Amino acid sequence: MTIDNATSRKIHQGRNIKRFREILGIKQEALAFDMGVSQSSISDYESKETLDDKVLEKIAGFLKVPVEAIKNFDENSAINVIANTFNNHDHSNPQFASIINNSPNFNPLDKMVELYERMLQQQKEMIEKLERLIEGK
Repeated sequence: MTIDNATSRKIHQGRNIKRFREILGIKQEALAFDMGVSQSSISDYESKETLDDKVLEKIAGFLKVPVEAIKNFDENSAINVIANTFNNHDHSNPQFASIINNSPNFNPLDKMVELYERMLQQQKEMIEKLERLIEGK
């Protein structure tokens, strides 16, 4: 894949909704109930490559994730970064062996979870600030 292909890759918003929903342990039926729609509507949303901004905002609100996360998350890019960073086991070149830590003392998935939790905390703080602003009016 060329750089042009990588940058022009379409983000599948429905697939991202499904991934975030599954990460959070939420079933389609539960999300559908919370949103006041049918389970088949959630299934339809998850099959679409792009969704209306209002629908994205509503789903993101129920999942408590930023809309930008649904719009911009590219699993293939994340996997490539992790694979290229943490799976280089070429010890034949001592120059690279001294630069690259092939045996990190942390779990990359733990770091991704930590980043995700920080993102959720920031989202929660932003919601609280907005609620305080609304109450002030």
